[in-house]
Amino acid sequence: MGPPSSSGFYMSRAVALLLAGLAAALLLALTVLAALYGHCARVAPSELQDCGVPDAAPSPPGEQDQSPPTRKPDPALEPTVAATPDSWRPPGPWDQMRLPPWLVPLHYELELWPQLRPDELSAPALRFTGRVNITVRCTAASARLLLHSFLLDCDSAEVRGPLSPGTGDATVGRVPVDDMWFALDMQYMVLELREALQPGSLYELQLNFSGPLYQDTREGLFLNVYTDQGERRVLLASQMEPTFARNVFPCFDEPALKATFNITVIHHPSYVALSNMPKLGQSEKEDVNGSKWTITTFYTTPRMSTYLVSFAICDYDHVSRTERGKEIRIWARKDAIANGNADFALNITGPIFSFLEDLLNISYPLPKTDIIALPVFDNRAMENWGLMIFDESLLLLQPDDQLTEKKMVISYLVSHEIGHQWFGNLVTMSWWNNIWLNEGFASYFEFGVINYLYPKLPRNEIFFSNILHDVLKKDHVLVSRAVSTKLENFTETNEINELFDLFTYNKGASMARMLASFLNENLFISALKSYLETFAYSNAEQDDLWRHFQMAIDDQSEIVLPATVKSIMDSWTHQSGFPVITLNVSTGVMKQEPFYLGKVKNQTLLAHNDTWIVPIFWIKNGTTQSLVWLDKSSKVFPEMQVSDSDHDWVILNLNITGYYRVNYDKLGWKKLNQQLEKDPKAIPAIHRLQLIDDAFSLSKNNYIEIETALDLTKYLAEEDEIIVWHAVLVNLVTRDLVYDVNNYDIYPLLKKYLLKRLISIWNIYSTIIRENVAALQDDYLVLISLEKLFEAACLLGLEDCLQLSRELFKNWTNHPENEILYPISTVVLCYGIALGSNKEWDLLLNIYMNNTNEEERIQLAYAMSCSKDPWILHRYMEYAVTMSPSIFNERNIIEDVAESEVGRYIAKDFLINNWQAVSEKYGPQSLVILMYIIGRTVSTDSQIMELQQFFSAMLEEHQRLTIQAKLQTVKNENLKNRNRNARIAAWLWKNT
Repeated sequence: MGPPSSSGFYMSRAVALLLAGLAAALLLALTVLAALYGHCARVAPSELQDCGVPDAAPSPPGEQDQSPPTRKPDPALEPTVAATPDSWRPPGPWDQMRLPPWLVPLHYELELWPQLRPDELSAPALRFTGRVNITVRCTAASARLLLHSFLLDCDSAEVRGPLSPGTGDATVGRVPVDDMWFALDMQYMVLELREALQPGSLYELQLNFSGPLYQDTREGLFLNVYTDQGERRVLLASQMEPTFARNVFPCFDEPALKATFNITVIHHPSYVALSNMPKLGQSEKEDVNGSKWTITTFYTTPRMSTYLVSFAICDYDHVSRTERGKEIRIWARKDAIANGNADFALNITGPIFSFLEDLLNISYPLPKTDIIALPVFDNRAMENWGLMIFDESLLLLQPDDQLTEKKMVISYLVSHEIGHQWFGNLVTMSWWNNIWLNEGFASYFEFGVINYLYPKLPRNEIFFSNILHDVLKKDHVLVSRAVSTKLENFTETNEINELFDLFTYNKGASMARMLASFLNENLFISALKSYLETFAYSNAEQDDLWRHFQMAIDDQSEIVLPATVKSIMDSWTHQSGFPVITLNVSTGVMKQEPFYLGKVKNQTLLAHNDTWIVPIFWIKNGTTQSLVWLDKSSKVFPEMQVSDSDHDWVILNLNITGYYRVNYDKLGWKKLNQQLEKDPKAIPAIHRLQLIDDAFSLSKNNYIEIETALDLTKYLAEEDEIIVWHAVLVNLVTRDLVYDVNNYDIYPLLKKYLLKRLISIWNIYSTIIRENVAALQDDYLVLISLEKLFEAACLLGLEDCLQLSRELFKNWTNHPENEILYPISTVVLCYGIALGSNKEWDLLLNIYMNNTNEEERIQLAYAMSCSKDPWILHRYMEYAVTMSPSIFNERNIIEDVAESEVGRYIAKDFLINNWQAVSEKYGPQSLVILMYIIGRTVSTDSQIMELQQFFSAMLEEHQRLTIQAKLQTVKNENLKNRNRNARIAAWLWKNT
């Protein structure tokens, strides 16, 4: 690496202040300079070389007015080289949200030296230094260079070149740097050169820099302080996605600007350094204080995006195995490795790699894989090539924990991150607006892996439970967003972070699954293989993916589509929401309309004139029928008409592979209801689940009557699939419905109706819990559904449920080694307290105070709010606001108490007298949540006024109008629910 340049002029903070003092003298010069640069920004492209500025793409409308990122820089961490305020600098490319296309990075020589020693755990301001040489190709003449840098101090900058072709590091010259400054709002470093770079030539940017090691955030380079083998220790790791590589080293921090990396890490000899590639070598150096440091170098990476660069410096142990000649290592705390906690992850990682390699017929290109478990990692997991990072709670498994539920969580997450090695790492989206190409396909392939690892699990039910159910609840055309946006309007870090949401992951996976369903598996995988091979080590757009699917379609004749793959899939990925497909079984007419939350008449006129191109797989009388397409707003399918026969029925959306809800006319629902009562097993379990879920969602949002959904529950005494029961109970047994004083007329009717049907499935699982709980350990669907069954049975007052809760609670308190089955532990603890006295409550408090496991403390804190003794709940809230924040810090205790049957009234009174303490402990924003909880019974204007007076005493003036509007919304929602609940009560009265 070359020495610092002596030809540049570097502006420090002190100089910046001096210039501010001389502002009056410089005003005229700056005005002239602004005019000159303004001219350069406005002249025709042919004139731009005279100004030394290549043609830059114009800003999207309004882009220059966007506010800076929400995370404000700490003044103590601002770069030594001054950031130039907007008012001091002329308009230019630094005002754009994307880098100008003047330079293309080819290779980084990156050295990092974190000043991290084992004996400096409490150092208040740990820092790192570094050097980077970036080889770039110039594509347009420019005397001004831009690259990303944020919160880094840059000590020197030099530009060498043009580089002589074929002579390695040799150069034919050096381009003087006249000025260097930072545009902090856009997170750019700007180098002003004495002369323009030559198009087509290669140059090397040489930069020396330093920056902070973060301890309170998991961005860039950050620290974890933890305990291992009884000692406090510290490690360093990195998180670069989406835009935090610029926090670690100056770079071209956009996903399409891929390059190779040679990485060197200087670290304390007691630590091991990890990066994307295997270790190349080690040497030793001595600093100015005589301390010795280890220099670890790594092999050159493949071409990859900056967000995948990864580091870890730690005092960890590891376990390893070899899969197809490539080493896999799981790194974790020494205690965890010694206890075997990493063994499960190690044992599944190799087979997952092999499965995906065989499926895609593309080998994993790196020579090794390291996976490191961090004590705290907010991002859950990160797929960095060669060095994946996980939160340890999602990677490590206790050897004696045989529950499939915990194994499945680890399996899903490891599968997801390994899927990224192809979808994201090998082929990367060109810009973040298509991040679903990474996350959606990684999420989809989780389920192929799970089916391979656990072949007995029902794949469709699991996809519905883990992916489809949640996103269908949240998605509708007025508030959701499209999976893929046509415009690249997501540019700021906070905007990009918002894309990592339910729609990108769950809806993206659903899009991939629907595409696979109307193709066949071989065609689907063949097209993906072609796509991955074509864009390997490069970037792709959504249209590139569709093109490869279209090529696969065009090369065969068996599958015929009603439109191009692009037309079909764009109708889904470029639109928000999803359709409701309604079939009239008398006429065969099928129509589609957008799904709205709370549909009103003529709502389709408000927005959304487009239609979806919808694949319809369907069954008639239990027999699978040929695929049809609904590519218009309505269409007639005579083959879907049903006769008067009791055995004639139709169900659309076979295996729920389509991303839509299904509605039927009254006769269609009646036929299905009759079949359920006559022979429910004739309808596959996945479709019994679908019918319940669709019907209650459609009734809640005014597409069908609530009575239609309730009719589907009459057969439930014959239902032995707990996942179907789960769908029923989450809709009918809610705390609001059971606890709300306005719904007390429903409770005895609901109890009588459901317990008569629930008792059969309850007896199955209560017997297993009592006699052979180990039999549940491999049944994932039971484990994710059992909590709701247990909670509902106890809420409905089933005496055997209450008794079993007492037994399990007492057995655990007397013999803590007899752990309560994980899925029902929250319910058991809650009812152990609700059915007990202050003796049980004090016992749980003592257990809580001596517990260090955060997940268990959360359960215990919630359970203590379940008491039915007002004085205990009042004391609990007093403890919450008066004890040290380090004691009750897992939950908002006041909210928990307010959620309970007795506690809502106690919490309201407590707030009146202790609002200031509550506000200081939990923040003023907790008032809004408490308002919704306490306001569940509001149904009249007088009640609104009472609550408004109650809350207004605690609010600032500007907050009162907001609260008043929110209370009105709560009232309207409650009135709507009261009408619905009255109809439920009437139906229950008729059918009980």
